Amino acid sequence: MRVHNFHSRVLQADRYLLVWLPDEYERNSSSRFPVYYMHDGQNAFINWRIDETAQALIAAKQIEPLILVGVYHGGTNEDRFRDYTPTYDGNYKTSGKADAYGRMLVQEVKPFIDSQYRTLPDAANTGLGGASLGGLVSIYLWLQCPEAFGKLALMSPSVWWDDRTILKSLKKLKTVPRARVWLDIGTAEGDDRVHDTRQLRDSLVAKGLTTGADLQYVEFKDAEHNEKAFAKRAGQVLQFLFPAHSDGKGR
Repeated sequence: MRVHNFHSRVLQADRYLLVWLPDEYERNSSSRFPVYYMHDGQNAFINWRIDETAQALIAAKQIEPLILVGVYHGGTNEDRFRDYTPTYDGNYKTSGKADAYGRMLVQEVKPFIDSQYRTLPDAANTGLGGASLGGLVSIYLWLQCPEAFGKLALMSPSVWWDDRTILKSLKKLKTVPRARVWLDIGTAEGDDRVHDTRQLRDSLVAKGLTTGADLQYVEFKDAEHNEKAFAKRAGQVLQFLFPAHSDGKGR
């Protein structure tokens, strides 16, 4: 694990970056690897143990070797609501700064990772994902920056935010950018959340994605909205987004 105390000029703040490299990175000194960027990086590594999951799946040849990058949030719920929401909601006074957070990822973090590590920098080999608000900001930033991200993990996304503003944004589009998208929800998260996520699925299909091909939609029976539930399906997310025999270039 490599840790970078990264200073963002865009946010005028520091963010820890946790970078995990597969064993193949050292063994194959000329190879390049896809990258999966994760919001709430401390949750992804500490609670989900995404690195251990990835290592086991690579060893079993169920996913391709990849680089994992966890981007820490600012440390408080206020920080998360600020960075991970695309619009302002008066009930959350620090909200609505996802554009600035996205500029940090696209203009600062991604170029830094691409310069420090042997990555496959194109969108088709670059994933972005998270859970809850992390899922919301992932789909928002994909629509804003399709040239940067071509693999999306939308785990129990907060579709409810600001009167379902993400559904309204999708409705205005003729099509969505080409991507490989994982979308899920737990059935114990509440009927409203399940309904919202189904609407998001239907909107993505209506705008050009194909269920079972470039869109994988899963409802997890009795799964709740918590880190334990997200951790249980993190491996399935990796298997869909980074399958062992993908057509990534460079290896």
